[in-house]
Amino acid sequence: MDGTKLFSNIQKHITLEDLEKEWIRSIFEARDVPKKQLVLEQGQLCRRLYFVESGSLRAYNTNKQGKESTLMFAVQDWWITDMYAFVNQKQALLSLKALEDSLLFSVNFHDLEALFFKIPKLERFFRILFQNAYVREQLRVLDGISLTTEERYARFVAKYPQITQKVTQKQIASYLGVTPEFLSSVKK
Repeated sequence: MDGTKLFSNIQKHITLEDLEKEWIRSIFEARDVPKKQLVLEQGQLCRRLYFVESGSLRAYNTNKQGKESTLMFAVQDWWITDMYAFVNQKQALLSLKALEDSLLFSVNFHDLEALFFKIPKLERFFRILFQNAYVREQLRVLDGISLTTEERYARFVAKYPQITQKVTQKQIASYLGVTPEFLSSVKK
C-alpha cells in the first residue's frame, strides 16, 4: 500500500511520524473497484470508512418506489461512507457505487477506534474532517431552502467542477432534488 494521497490528505491537519504511517498502512486496506460496482449496498451492515485514492463514487438512497436520491459524491482525495450507519454500526441507509474505476483505502470501525488509541492525534484529524462535512451539509440544506434550482445548479458547478465532469445530468438532478428534465430546462 503506497497511499500517497491518503497520507497527504491526513497531513493537511496533523503530522505523522514514519512509525505512525506504518501502523496506518497495516490497518487500512486497498481495494480496486471497477466502474459501476457497489462498494456498499443499502441494507448491508456498514463497517468501513473509505478514502478515494483515485476514481469517484456516488452515495445514494433508493426509496420503496425505486427512486434514487443522491446524497453525495466523492472524488479523488475525499472520504465517504454512510456516516450514520458507520458510527452506529447499523445497516446502511445509502448505497455507494463507483462512477469509474477507483482505488479505495478503507478502515473498519473497530480498527479505526484502535488507531485512535495508538495515534491520538488521528482523533483530531477525524474531528476536523467530520466538522467540515457537517458544515458542508448544513450549507447544502440552507441552499436547498433558500436558493432557486438555477442558483443551486450554478453553485454546484462552480464549487465542484471535478464532479460535474464525472457524473450524469440525471445524477446531478438527483443530488439537487429535481427531475433531469427540469434540470435540462434550467441549463437552457
